[in-house]
Amino acid sequence: MQPGDTLPSTRKLADLIHVNRNTANLAYEELISQGWAESVNRKGIFVPASLPSVSKRISTTFQKTPDFKTSFTWINKFESEVAPLRSQKPALIIDEGFPDVRLAPIDHLMAEYRSISKRFSGKNFLKYGNPKGGENLRNSIGKYLLNTRGLVASADDILITKGSQMGIYLAAQLLIEPGDFVAVGNSNHLLADATFKLCGANLLRIPVDQNGIDTDCLEYELQTKKIKAVYVIPQHHCPTTVTLSVERRFKLLELAKMHSFAIIEDDFDFEFQYEDNAYIPLDNHENVVYIGSFSKTFAPSLRIGFLSGPPEFVAAAATLRKYMDRQGDTLLEESFASLLDNGEIDRHFRKAIKIYKERRNVFCDMLAITFDGIIEIKKPEGGLAIWTRFDKSIDLMKMSNHAAANGLQICNGNSYRNDHSKVNGLRMGFASLEIPEMEKAFVTLKKALAATGPVPNLALVHNYTKVSA
Repeated sequence: MQPGDTLPSTRKLADLIHVNRNTANLAYEELISQGWAESVNRKGIFVPASLPSVSKRISTTFQKTPDFKTSFTWINKFESEVAPLRSQKPALIIDEGFPDVRLAPIDHLMAEYRSISKRFSGKNFLKYGNPKGGENLRNSIGKYLLNTRGLVASADDILITKGSQMGIYLAAQLLIEPGDFVAVGNSNHLLADATFKLCGANLLRIPVDQNGIDTDCLEYELQTKKIKAVYVIPQHHCPTTVTLSVERRFKLLELAKMHSFAIIEDDFDFEFQYEDNAYIPLDNHENVVYIGSFSKTFAPSLRIGFLSGPPEFVAAAATLRKYMDRQGDTLLEESFASLLDNGEIDRHFRKAIKIYKERRNVFCDMLAITFDGIIEIKKPEGGLAIWTRFDKSIDLMKMSNHAAANGLQICNGNSYRNDHSKVNGLRMGFASLEIPEMEKAFVTLKKALAATGPVPNLALVHNYTKVSA
């Protein structure tokens, strides 16, 4: 319709589109209030004459054609980004190592949230707060780190983040300038690699074996290159799940001091150790930026992580965080601090460790028996996933597609490959699956493997629960 056109009466409009006349009245009132229509006494309702004339009918639906282009220019650095598994859909998923959210004490967390929000003093947590995060949570995490890891960190030494990825991003932004060398594992956490590249870093791939990142190789590279930072996951390296040996930990710290590079220590699932006591982190050393998260141990959607390091570095990270995200959810942070202080988080982890250990054992037994000679595994000492190597003849992309068509989501392994690593392997998470779900998943996985081509030795064991006793 053009400016000045007469709109149908409310009675006629209601008859035309089969709605109540009151609905038509409300619609016109809304149009008039927003300036899209005007009412002229005793004449009717019109399209305002002040509106610009439209030469073409405006489509109510938008369909993007192959030659569609935006009317503005921008830089897309994420065209090759791998789409994540849709883990919030009600589907069977072998993820890459996430906790079982069904075990998380969400009711306790929500009860604390409601309790705090009802108090008069709780209203203060709805105001702007410290970009470092709530002081109570920073104090609680400081005590938690001391009791569980032997780390000494005051509230001023801690920045609350929305998961470990925000901590990696903040550290990278502060440390890296375009052209700097950052040492990482030859197969490494994909998002960490992408974050460093986004900052303009040159990734220096260091081999990772059964004892973690090869510090002798790192020392050799340091003879000819100025390395700005080394990113390590000493506990349960991603993706291979190996643990950095004590000897290499000491050597890494010595090299950091000698060559003045920063160590970005990602310790995302320290809590889950099933055999022996976990090694203490590298932190409490002036060259270390320590990053942890409750998102990987409590529930992925609970975006609470932390960054600890030299006080000046933490203060700068808090300032930078303010530019991208003014602060976190202080009411949620206060609620989580209560769970840390009253021991609920400790109780949850003790319960979860027992359950995850059993699931790890059953999962490994299932894999070993069902896919003997096809999938190579090593039972991890901790963490929430198993690193699996598939026979070279297996096309993981086809396997993943066939599995998805039959109701099982599993990654295709592309995120573990790079210029230095062509491994035909996957991280397979066991923690989020109950034993009947594992059995169902492996039945589907077997069919998916068979659909990719001839695969020898595919024998399926049906009574898995007897295997892992």
